[in-house]
Amino acid sequence: MKEHHNHHHHHHEIDVNSLNKAFILGITLNVAYVLVEFGFGLYSHSMGLISDAGHNLIDIVSLVLALLAFRLLRIHTSKKYTYGLKKSTILVSLVNAVILLIVVGGIVVESVHKLITPVEVQGGIIAWVAAIGVLINGFTAWLFIKDKERDINVKGAYLHMAADALMSLAVVVSGIVIYYTHWYFVDPVIGIIVAVVITFSTWKLLKQSLRLSLDGVPDNVEYDVILHAMESHPSVVNVHHMHVWALSTTENALTAHVVLQNYDHAQAVKQELKHRLHDLGINHATIELEHEGELCTHAECRHADE
Repeated sequence: MKEHHNHHHHHHEIDVNSLNKAFILGITLNVAYVLVEFGFGLYSHSMGLISDAGHNLIDIVSLVLALLAFRLLRIHTSKKYTYGLKKSTILVSLVNAVILLIVVGGIVVESVHKLITPVEVQGGIIAWVAAIGVLINGFTAWLFIKDKERDINVKGAYLHMAADALMSLAVVVSGIVIYYTHWYFVDPVIGIIVAVVITFSTWKLLKQSLRLSLDGVPDNVEYDVILHAMESHPSVVNVHHMHVWALSTTENALTAHVVLQNYDHAQAVKQELKHRLHDLGINHATIELEHEGELCTHAECRHADE
């Protein structure tokens, strides 16, 4: 009963309903802005606005994918998917990171092309339209800021929107400079600078998502700290064959073999260990108890003794 309560408490650290509303609001605002930006891009013959609209359109797709992932979290377990579809949140975060890097590649290619072949654009229109983008993208990023460190999917959405706001701000600056100086090369230079910034902010997300996809230890979990928390229990002799991985972007799991001095209070010790693990970010713990002197028959145990 205690274990169920702990799981329930951690699950609500992130308000899924509030996040759903944030995603829907962000998607709606950005769809409206992309239509306006693309229209003005065609009107002013600005490849900068048109390409930025394409950039924002890809990010809308990413927001939709992230929203879908959180909806999939609610799907019940089945005989085919015993953990439900929670892992989809990790896969979506990985896709988001890859999409961001692809977008960066597109920005660089377009910017280099415009450096080689400068295009005359209307700086005033570019600056005003991009300024609207700064407000909308900045506000959308703000919607996710309180949960961005609790879930890498939310962090991905936040990075997408923050990168968009930065991109729009750079377009504002380039539009103003072009309006007063007619230095058309400023636009692609700003694009390349923004691409570098986005790459640095996305690289960590990509590595983290890839590691979780491969069942690596999540960033918010310290393997050695968990091991110490378990082995420091007075009834525990040692802990081995321990594995930690992510069930989703919000839930972590652990399996371990725990050697006890005796079995007198085995179930109480197990519950105490699970309570310690919950406090360290482990929602689902499967613990196999062993008596001191008992031979572990698992293949990994035999390998460790060699």
